[in-house]
Amino acid sequence: MTIGTIGAFVCLVLAVLTIDPFATNWLGLALFYSSLMVTVMGLVSIIGFIFRFVILRNKLAASAVIISFRQAFVIALLIALTLFLLAHRLFSWLNMTLLIVGFTVLEFILISLSLHHDE
Repeated sequence: MTIGTIGAFVCLVLAVLTIDPFATNWLGLALFYSSLMVTVMGLVSIIGFIFRFVILRNKLAASAVIISFRQAFVIALLIALTLFLLAHRLFSWLNMTLLIVGFTVLEFILISLSLHHDE
């Protein structure tokens, strides 16, 4: 996970340095946003795993990785969508509130599905 995160970070830095957001097409923006999401997912997953496994002392590393990765995906998607809204001048408190409420509901649904699946 660390090697993948470092690779995604290198891709993000290259995208920031080489892609002009005003002159690029959809592919350049997709590369930027996807490398941003993978980098954030990797960082948040690693931090979440360390927190769960080392500090909280969870017994199973696999469950800590799964939970960390799920939450990292939700956080990375929230950050990417927020930056997308800012770039297109659609950011407002109402949109941000709707995003946070939507992602909170999504997280509760994923938690309930994982609890139901574990039984």
